[in-house]
Amino acid sequence: MTKFALDPMDLAALLSSRVCHDVISPVGAIVNGLEVLEEEKDAEMRGHALALIKSSAAEASARLQFCRLAFGAAGSKGAAIDTGDAEHVTRQLIADERTKLEWSVPRVLMSKNKVKLLLNLCLIADAAIPRGGVISVSSSGDEDDVSFLIECKGTNARVAAAIPGLLAGTPEDGAVDARAIQAYYAGLVAEASGLAVEISSESDRVTIAARPAPGALDAAEEQAEIDA
Repeated sequence: MTKFALDPMDLAALLSSRVCHDVISPVGAIVNGLEVLEEEKDAEMRGHALALIKSSAAEASARLQFCRLAFGAAGSKGAAIDTGDAEHVTRQLIADERTKLEWSVPRVLMSKNKVKLLLNLCLIADAAIPRGGVISVSSSGDEDDVSFLIECKGTNARVAAAIPGLLAGTPEDGAVDARAIQAYYAGLVAEASGLAVEISSESDRVTIAARPAPGALDAAEEQAEIDA
């Protein structure tokens, strides 16, 4: 199947739409809480409003910090991101009373695109267990041949049928909208990183693996020899 090509302007617009979608709910809750504080005199209701504002502000902050690393330039001109920062934003976004995050990626500086891919695959894993469960994230190899393995376990765990095609750059209907842009973007980042993503599933378990694509290591070695 011919790979789908998205116009760069459309890609930017759809990613922006995705980020806005992620933060609009908690920001709206903050506005609602402030309106209650402005109008309500009952102490108990004001207390509930303050709690809503506090929790919603924390949620909005967590989502923005995650999106900054997963979709943005992370405020740095460098080519590397600290995987410890990636763990921090992922825990803030995913770990809660329903979902446990087990992170076994060593803390190192890793190329920006590979970290962005890891974060985007974590988003796909989280969406695969809407009722909660356990997400295990690990890596193997060094920077040049790193592989990622993400396992998510939970009731009725499954990845949406469109995800593999989006990751491969071949959406089923030949189009990508704001709901599908994250998986499509993850596929672009995987390709830029020289990694291939595979998804498998069985009863209440989904496994997402990202490994060096065929020929990627040879190309990296050739480039290293040229640079030397």
